[in-house]
Amino acid sequence: MPPTEIEPGGRAATEAELLAGVPDGLFIGGQWRPSSSGATLDVSDPATGTVLRSIADATPEDGMQALDAAVSAAEEWAETAPRVRGQVLRDVFDLLQERRHEVALLMTLEMGKPLADAAAEVAYGGEFLRWFSEEAVRISGRYGSNPQGSGHMVVSHRPVGPCYLITPWNFPLAMTTRKIAPALAAGCTAVLKPAELTPLTSLYVAALFEEAGLPAGVLNVITTSQSRAVSEPIIADPRLRKLSFTGSTPVGRTLMTQAAQNVLRTSMELGGNAPFIVFDDADLDKAVAGALAAKFRNGGQACTAANRFIVHSSVAGEFAARLAARVEALRIGRGTDDGVDIGPLINEQAVDKVHELVRDAVARGADLVTGGERIDGAGSFYRPTVVSRVPAESEILREEIFGPVVSIVEFETEEEAVRLANDTEYGLASYVFTESLSRGQRMIAKLETGMMGLNAGSISDAAAPFGGVKQSGLGREGGSEGIHEYLSTKYTLIPR
Repeated sequence: MPPTEIEPGGRAATEAELLAGVPDGLFIGGQWRPSSSGATLDVSDPATGTVLRSIADATPEDGMQALDAAVSAAEEWAETAPRVRGQVLRDVFDLLQERRHEVALLMTLEMGKPLADAAAEVAYGGEFLRWFSEEAVRISGRYGSNPQGSGHMVVSHRPVGPCYLITPWNFPLAMTTRKIAPALAAGCTAVLKPAELTPLTSLYVAALFEEAGLPAGVLNVITTSQSRAVSEPIIADPRLRKLSFTGSTPVGRTLMTQAAQNVLRTSMELGGNAPFIVFDDADLDKAVAGALAAKFRNGGQACTAANRFIVHSSVAGEFAARLAARVEALRIGRGTDDGVDIGPLINEQAVDKVHELVRDAVARGADLVTGGERIDGAGSFYRPTVVSRVPAESEILREEIFGPVVSIVEFETEEEAVRLANDTEYGLASYVFTESLSRGQRMIAKLETGMMGLNAGSISDAAAPFGGVKQSGLGREGGSEGIHEYLSTKYTLIPR
């Protein structure tokens, strides 16, 4: 069924019309179908707690049928001309742009983010479709004489095969397109399992692929409340050749253990604990603006969100005061309301975790500059918070916050800043603010992260490789590197 559409210049769909137009079934083998058990799961609005839509709740049997469909379609899709594969992605990109307002609203409803954040995600997520539509025709190899001169070496690339793609709840569109687009561009078929909390956007995207003419079985989407039970037999099946997961490090470790049994290719985009370093020569206006972008986008519910603000002691007080003033001006509310800057956290469990981290820091001696409290009433809201002079032993410096909380620690020397920044098991993103080019270059070399913003608080780009080091994961998504996660390399020797 086609998703709801707004005609250019026409009337915008209401929330009810939009939700009614989202498919509620499993997308398997090019068909929308109910769960084999008939079970459904409810998707709720975190801003109100009300149920938005009831959708099919897949069983393990449904998951295996989705894999069957992906396997059946794999050979023909792998042989499909790259230009054709790329055109399908481009067509979906165009459809997404036509319906960008609906997709933004849908994400706001199911995840809670303000419409401005959702609109930015549509632009960002759409770029993966456009980028990989162009990369599909640029899969290259190489040819040349071997060093001995006895023959020629041919290096070629082929699709790895059927893929299982598991996405998180916090970026329902971008995480979907960031995995689907390179997989399909490379010639792989896929089974996508979106997060139970925010599956509606993925279903909408699947309908766009259907409308764009994607052959049956190339993309299959299963929604389920039984994630482990559905995933285990898929991962254990020897026909599966690739697993891509975005989520927590503990779950990633479990999936890697399962994937090891069949030596699956894996891409793991896991947790983060990003340092945000402000040196004494930093432009504080830039640093405060960067902090707002790096911390409060998506309500802080991002793996790249700045977690530990490491600020030179000579500017820490002024930085905290300036940032607190901006934070106190943020408007909190349902993401669909005009002018809202901060929406709800995804659920009450998220609020509990964030509040406990703040309480722990304050109990250990941190100064509560602003915020630090739940917001009573419907929905899972937490007031944007700044805590300063956070003691080193505080849990908030060790755990991924995933909420609108700034935790500030102070440093004296560059060496100390680097030590504090690298004192974590994670290594996804980092942010550095300094007016010294040479210091910035030293930070590029010394910080143990896969990505870094130098005087920038927003770094994600479809054209750039996204991923981390240490326990933040394996592999890269986006950029020219992203498509190679879905390609195997073959070397052939041709004797003279």
